Amino acid sequence: MQHISGDNHLRNLLVTISYDGKNYHGWQIQKNGVTVQEVFQNALNNIVGEFSDLKGCSRTDSGVHANMYCISLKINHPIEPLRLKAALNRWLPMDVACLDCKEVDDDFHARYNCKSKEYIYKIWNSETRNPFLNGYVLNYRYPIDVELLNKSAQDYVGKHDFTSFCTVDKRETGDFVRDVKRFSVKREGNLVTMTVEANGFLYNMVRIMVGTLLEIQQGKIMPDGIAEIINKRDRSYAGATAQPCGLYLNKVNY
Repeated sequence: MQHISGDNHLRNLLVTISYDGKNYHGWQIQKNGVTVQEVFQNALNNIVGEFSDLKGCSRTDSGVHANMYCISLKINHPIEPLRLKAALNRWLPMDVACLDCKEVDDDFHARYNCKSKEYIYKIWNSETRNPFLNGYVLNYRYPIDVELLNKSAQDYVGKHDFTSFCTVDKRETGDFVRDVKRFSVKREGNLVTMTVEANGFLYNMVRIMVGTLLEIQQGKIMPDGIAEIINKRDRSYAGATAQPCGLYLNKVNY
């Protein structure tokens, strides 16, 4: 990342993008593959040169998509937000798009000012896969009882310790309590969509929630088993981690 030396005229910008995560190793820059942050910073550097304090609203994993992803950053370049949006769309690869750009208060932070996030998980529920959705849905050939899973999922709602629904590594320490505001399971034809909103999410939390619901569908976990799994605070009691391809960061609320 480029850094700006001391300057009294730094402008804080909020940039909103969307991206197809199929070809990226998540948002955050890594040594082992191309990430969304890397291509975004390359585009930004070509336009404004130096920038600082670039912060993403979330850490999405390899293969995960975003309908709305927010970034805060500081520049001392005089470019207007609308012109920066247009310029970013010229420099970004075709699987990343800038949706909006605006100036915000100096202390605004894309992650810490976020009040809640909404994720969706898409499942193609058919014996025949849809080749046009390859990499954008989980292909699941067995019947899904949407009413059953929607009812079971309501036990996720509320403020709980979600240790059982987290892959613990160095990025997750301390408080594992999150406030899930809503969770729904709906069907439209062969497409089943799970939607969850919370004040924050742990590493792999949504994918483990989805995997647990699918194991309820399979009869491996009782329909009323989620509350007990939450109380266990033990990852081994929850379901498998669902594949990343069906997951989308859908909305960020400030």
